[in-house]
Formats: sequence, structure tokens, C-alpha cells
Amino acid sequence: MNVIKMPQDKSRIKKLKAGDQLLFSGIFYTARDQAHRKLVKAIKTKKKLPIDLDGKVIYYCGPTETPPGKIIGSCGPTTSSRMDFFIEPLLKKGLLAMVGKGARSQTVKLLIKKYKAVYLLAPSGCGAMLSEFVLSKKLICFPELGPEAVYQLEVKNFPLIVGVDAKGKSIY
Repeated sequence: MNVIKMPQDKSRIKKLKAGDQLLFSGIFYTARDQAHRKLVKAIKTKKKLPIDLDGKVIYYCGPTETPPGKIIGSCGPTTSSRMDFFIEPLLKKGLLAMVGKGARSQTVKLLIKKYKAVYLLAPSGCGAMLSEFVLSKKLICFPELGPEAVYQLEVKNFPLIVGVDAKGKSIY
């Protein structure tokens, strides 16, 4: 089992192989369809992004409402292929990794290889359990999107599997 701590282990991410299991500690930025649309629009219109994507990890997740006494509600992954259309501009900005569930298109696998990024899989159907690995949650941008806003999540020992490695090799 690989243990990855960001940002210290940034270079190790690119050395992971498809199928590797890891425990990730560091920062995720949540983003789903609508947040991706807004980020890509900002890139295309040359506006300043609300987050610097260089070396960052986006988690395809829209957390549920936070219950009393908890840091976050359920925070399971959403289907990653819904973000395939938006991915290249984010990779061009230095996005290091994406976390979600399900297979990626051949085009995205080639883009992952081209930009030396990785695609990581979070266990699906386990959103309540995954919330236990979240140490903090902070709204970053797009509050009008509600649960689909971009949040910064600090996580510790978040379980992941490498779905597509930086060489474009996939477990699917």
C-alpha cells in the first residue's frame, strides 16, 4: 500500500502504476459538472481562476449537507466520465490528479498520458465512510452551486486506487 502525502510526494504520484492502492493525505478540491463548466469558461476567457490548478487534485464530489457535529456530510465520488469534456484545459493548467469513479474515455487516457497526470478511483457507495477521512472543509468558490461548489478538503489516509497512470495505462 502506497502512502502519499501532498505536496511532499507530488513527484511520486507520477510514478504510480494502474492498480496501485494508496492512502492519500493532503488537499482535494471538489468539483463536479457545473464547477468544471465555470472553470473552463474562465480559462477560455482568460479570467483569473479562483484556484491555482498547478499540482492540485480535483475530487469529483458534491458533498451532502453537513450533519451537526460533523466536518462534512457524505462525500462519495461521482461518475468521472461526465467531466471528460472539460478535462484538457484543466490539465493544461497543471492539474496533477483527478479522483472519481468509473472508466475514462480513450481521449482522456491519452490526455492523462500527454500531461503526465493520474486518475484515481475512490470507493463508490461509501460516501458516509469516506467522510471519516476528511479533516477540514472550506468553501473556495461558486457558492451559488450549493453542494457542487468548489470546496477544499483536507484528508488523511483517504483510500484510493490508481485507475489510469501517467503512462496512460488503465485498470479498465
